[in-house]
Amino acid sequence: MNTKERPDENSSQDRIVKEERLIKDENTRSIFNKVFDKATLTAVHELSRKKFFEELEFVISTGKEAHVFRCKSGENYYALKIFKVDTSDFRHMNDYIIGDERFKEIHKDKLGMVKLWTKKEFRNLEDFTKAKIRVPLPIAWNRNCLLMEFIGKNGEASLRIKDKPFAEPEKQYKLLCEYMAKLINARLVHSDLSEYNILNHEEEMVIIDVGQAVSTMHPNAKIFFERDILNVSKWFAKQGIQTDYEKMHSDVKTIADKMKQSHNIIIEKKKTEKTKRRIKRKNEARKTEKDRFKTF
Repeated sequence: MNTKERPDENSSQDRIVKEERLIKDENTRSIFNKVFDKATLTAVHELSRKKFFEELEFVISTGKEAHVFRCKSGENYYALKIFKVDTSDFRHMNDYIIGDERFKEIHKDKLGMVKLWTKKEFRNLEDFTKAKIRVPLPIAWNRNCLLMEFIGKNGEASLRIKDKPFAEPEKQYKLLCEYMAKLINARLVHSDLSEYNILNHEEEMVIIDVGQAVSTMHPNAKIFFERDILNVSKWFAKQGIQTDYEKMHSDVKTIADKMKQSHNIIIEKKKTEKTKRRIKRKNEARKTEKDRFKTF
């Protein structure tokens, strides 16, 4: 009598094949199985199938809402952030999505919200990069998986500044004030900025965990911004920098105003040059028309 494999047996075998192909390390496979479901494995496999990376190697960071894995493709490393669907704080995510005009759709189920959150972090990484703020470069996203640039050297992930403070805190303080000013002018607020979300990459500042970043039109944007200032000013004060909430707030606002003024001057200059070119073209057209009639 011919027998057929049950659908769940085929599904189980398929998962095992995908896991062994993508996650060669047994310990990493065990961690993955304990935290993520079959659908997540399928999403990871889809990113791999599209040649974004070849192998998911091991965990480099863990958190309540996500695990970050190191991935490899040839000699290149990448960071894959995978959000947990079951344990993610649904209400916490709502606080940073509802009110942000860039994201109109709102989901009432956890999976829908986590997908939107993944998309939101990808979009924020793009927007931060456009604003010339150093963040991991976004590469791709699928379901609850976000692939981005690996920040580290020789395959070793860079540390947060809470674990590896900057050698020149004064220089980095000024840079962070500049970054926060750029964010304001790009109409964005990080909303969770602290020594836990800044990397020291060979004395280069890299901002991470930008999923909760909101537009300045968000009803709580001012509160989030002031909280960011409070957190990072306290940390830099501990590093010996003469600053506090009031001073850093003033420093950021001053830089933002100067940037805005400079931007406005450039815009006005471009408008003036455009007007001059338009007038020049009109004058040349009139001269050509006069010369044409002179031939008769």
